[in-house]
Amino acid sequence: MGEKVVVIGGTGLLGYHTTLELVSTGYQVTSVALPPMPAEDLFPDGVTSVLGNITQMSDDEVRELFAGAYAVFYAAGADERITPPAPAARFFYVENVLPTQRVARLAREAGVKKFVLYGSYTARFAEEWPDLGYRTRNGYPRVRLLQEEVACMEGAGAMDVMTLRLPYIFGTMPGRMPLWQMFIDLVRSQPEVIPVQGGSTSAVTVGQVAQAAVGAMEHGEHEGRYAINTYDLTYEEFHRIICEELGRDPQQVTVVPFEAVVPALEAFDAQAAEAGLEHGIHMVDSTAFQARAAVTDPAETVDLLHIRDESVPDAIRATLRYCLAQEA
Repeated sequence: MGEKVVVIGGTGLLGYHTTLELVSTGYQVTSVALPPMPAEDLFPDGVTSVLGNITQMSDDEVRELFAGAYAVFYAAGADERITPPAPAARFFYVENVLPTQRVARLAREAGVKKFVLYGSYTARFAEEWPDLGYRTRNGYPRVRLLQEEVACMEGAGAMDVMTLRLPYIFGTMPGRMPLWQMFIDLVRSQPEVIPVQGGSTSAVTVGQVAQAAVGAMEHGEHEGRYAINTYDLTYEEFHRIICEELGRDPQQVTVVPFEAVVPALEAFDAQAAEAGLEHGIHMVDSTAFQARAAVTDPAETVDLLHIRDESVPDAIRATLRYCLAQEA
């Protein structure tokens, strides 16, 4: 048998597929995740499943989980779909930075050699596009940058820490509804015209995330920050695929100028503020992001991380069909 590795968040979409990839390449996997299990017989034989909240375990309990492990994969935390109480930066700091720092410290103390963090490609564009305020006024990407940094500092000199800066991800798993159901609902709520921005996003399959995670462990370098991408997906194409799967006319998808929607977006941000809430990325800034080509060069990571060729459009359709099948 291969080396022992631990996947935190192993029953989530990313952790589950990472577990499958690790098992297929001969590693001994321990999954740590919140109860309950999303489906019976979720994992293949040989996977050790621990149900519990790692943030509530004692330091000794966590070190015991990590004892003898070569690597830890950290696929847990809060993402930007949550609109928390203001200030959003504080919420994401508590949910993402503090647990990551503690787990990375305990992994190093337990003798773990590799730590793979599942991050966000918003961190990449926080660096590249300062005018969007992604490292200043928008708490979610700002905290993602800090999360990367504290994990690297905890590992420095003893444990290599690599971050996957993840974009749009398509795929399914047993027992969990893909997050893309919300986009199906959004398209349904607009019976005549579906307005979108004219930009594009990096996109990958969930299998490619798993391949990149294992590749980062095996071939990455300490402080490596890998923004993976295998398909430049326009928002127009994405929403047209949704229309096709719903039996709608894809020509109803219409690209609108960013400037035309700014007043409505400012109103949404103001409503959140009045309710004592704050988006992790303000609506105005997240839509400005969608008006741009938020894509990275696949050549940066595909060969390095041994990411295999898979069809993102096929994965999009399979994901949408899974959602629709669950409705039936």
